[in-house]
Amino acid sequence: MDILQIVAISIVSSILILLLKEQKSSLAFMLAIFTGLIIFLTLIQQISHIFLLIDYMAGKANIHGMYVETILKIIGIAYIAEFGAHLTKDAGLSSIASKIELAGKVFILLLSIPILTALIEAILGFFPG
Repeated sequence: MDILQIVAISIVSSILILLLKEQKSSLAFMLAIFTGLIIFLTLIQQISHIFLLIDYMAGKANIHGMYVETILKIIGIAYIAEFGAHLTKDAGLSSIASKIELAGKVFILLLSIPILTALIEAILGFFPG
């Protein structure tokens, strides 16, 4: 599925959602979630190609796999948290959306600790003594 198909699906869904919102708001919301999931699943296929390319380039550059894997996990958490937060905001639940964003930030911080530790150790290695 390319961008034209995603945009076409989004436009058709948006029109249907606007028409349904007046009479059946719950059905309109379910259609919005379904459309978002279809787009998200389509993008995951494309993102997997990017991840494979990054992994290949990291191998060529002799970068430790743990660092690349951690960075890719961090990117994944950021996208998933943002997607979930936007869905809950669309449902009118801003307080839950902010909790999803907070959880994403905490998980990103937890995953970044090994990279930060290695960075600090590398910097300290430059100093004598």
